[in-house]
Amino acid sequence: QVGVVESGGGLVQPGGSLRLSCAVSTGVLTVYSQGWYRQTPGKERELVAKIGGSTIYADSVKGRFTISKAKNTMYLQMNLLTPDDTGVYYCTALMGLGPQNTYDYWGQGTQVTVSS
Repeated sequence: QVGVVESGGGLVQPGGSLRLSCAVSTGVLTVYSQGWYRQTPGKERELVAKIGGSTIYADSVKGRFTISKAKNTMYLQMNLLTPDDTGVYYCTALMGLGPQNTYDYWGQGTQVTVSS
């Protein structure tokens, strides 16, 4: 079955670290790009990091977060976390049979709470 599933969220103190994982099931599809988004309280969903032809980070996480992937799993290493990083983190994967026939798959989200 094609899709993505996140894991690794939780409660962490300010200044701490978490690593999120995203297991990607591709079936016969090709993965063109993958990314992490987050929904923080009172704000619209925003791109955190994306990996594909190039790697992109939101300005607010540059130098603290690192996106990577190994085989069919994507990771988001989050360091120096602050309360502003609290939110639901979603994994996405743009997959398809060809570059003109793609679909953006979203996971169910994993909660990250940064609090003392």
